[in-house]
Amino acid sequence: MNAMTTLPVVKDERFTFRDVEILADYRQRRALEEFERAQLKRADLAEQHSAVNSVDVRIRAWEKVHGLRMPSDPKHPALRAIAAATQLALADVLNEQGLRSARRASAGA
Repeated sequence: MNAMTTLPVVKDERFTFRDVEILADYRQRRALEEFERAQLKRADLAEQHSAVNSVDVRIRAWEKVHGLRMPSDPKHPALRAIAAATQLALADVLNEQGLRSARRASAGA
């Protein structure tokens, strides 16, 4: 179907004007929700690589965006992806990983 083709309007007696209003409200609400989700995602992504954020905050932002935790294995291939997404050096990511491991160890002791 090209841009010049329009679909015929089908009048359905089962739907009242109020039903049409409710449907329009629903569509507007869904569009607004989608816009808000996109805004939050943009903010979360910006937080991942903002130079004003610490290494910890940037990695936590990455974890939030992806719904994952940073792996504890220092040879895990995801660490390079985390470094790239957060615009950090791999050494910074590995250092943060070591700090987290030390905190877990001291909390468990």
